[in-house]
Formats: sequence, C-alpha cells, structure tokens
Amino acid sequence: MAAYDKSDLERRMAGAVDSLRHDLGGLRTGRASVNLLEPVTVEVYGASMPLNQVATVSAPEARMLSVQVWDRSNVGPVDKAIRSAGLGLNPIVDGQNIRLPIPDLTEDRRKELAKLASSYAEKARVAVRNVRRDGMDALKADEKKGEIGEDERKRREGEVQKLTDATIADIDATTGAKEKEILGK
Repeated sequence: MAAYDKSDLERRMAGAVDSLRHDLGGLRTGRASVNLLEPVTVEVYGASMPLNQVATVSAPEARMLSVQVWDRSNVGPVDKAIRSAGLGLNPIVDGQNIRLPIPDLTEDRRKELAKLASSYAEKARVAVRNVRRDGMDALKADEKKGEIGEDERKRREGEVQKLTDATIADIDATTGAKEKEILGK
C-alpha cells in the first residue's frame, strides 16, 4: 500500500472531472461545436486517423460545422467517416470543403442526451469515490505502520472527505449546466 499523498489524490480527482468535461464536450446540443467531430476517425493512407489530422474543423455559424480537407483525395473518405460515425449529420461536399448543417434536436433525442450526460457524471463520481477509498486505505496503513497517530489519521480523513465532497459538487455543477444546455432551458 502506498503512503498517503494528498497531491496525488487531488490530481486523480481532477482527472476524473477533466475526463467528464471531455465526455460532455462530445455531446451534441443544439449548437455547432468542433468537439462534436472529435470521435470521428478516417481511413486514409492505409491507416485510421483522427479527423483533426487530415482536416481543419471550424464552426462558422451556430448551426453549421465546416471541415476543410487538406488533401483533395481524402474528401471521399472524410465524407464517409462522418456519415458512418452515427452523429446524425448529413455532410454536403463542396470541393475540398465539407459543410455539416446541425439539425434541431427532437425532444426525445434531448432526453437521451441528458440521460447520457447523467451516466457520464455517475462514472466520474464512482472514479472519485475510488480515489477517496484509496486515500482512506493509505491513511489506515500509515497508522498501522506507526507513521501517524489516530488523531492525525482522522484529521487527514476529514481532508480527503472535504476534497471528495468538493469534487463531486464540481461534477454535479458541470453536469447540471450541460443538461440545461441540452434540454434548452
């Protein structure tokens, strides 16, 4: 068992929140976001590459994404990759540029996305609780080894709990804001 390291616990909890923010960034709201195309991979040059390595993605308007493909021979594979990514987008090819109008979300789709956001949040909460458990176990081990006394262990457990509560509050606030954005409220 590793010795108690508060900065390691803080780093791991912050990592769970960062991961949640990344996951939520990929969820489609009514607005165009370049993050929407992050999961898209394109089959080019005999390899599977992320879209951002073969094209520039921008959001020129609130309901439009623009994909500027660098190599003309990759326009077809990029178009195919976007269509098969399951994002519900219909690419319009215009030379080396691909326009992606963002359709309005149906009420059912909004509810599905809000549920997905909740599941991402729960995954982050579980990760934070696991970090908390590791911290508590490390403190008990340190006490057993005689490195710290019972009072010190209890004080540090309080610190770990405060850190956990603050991180979970951050997760809930982040998710709440995203759900509001998705549901258009």
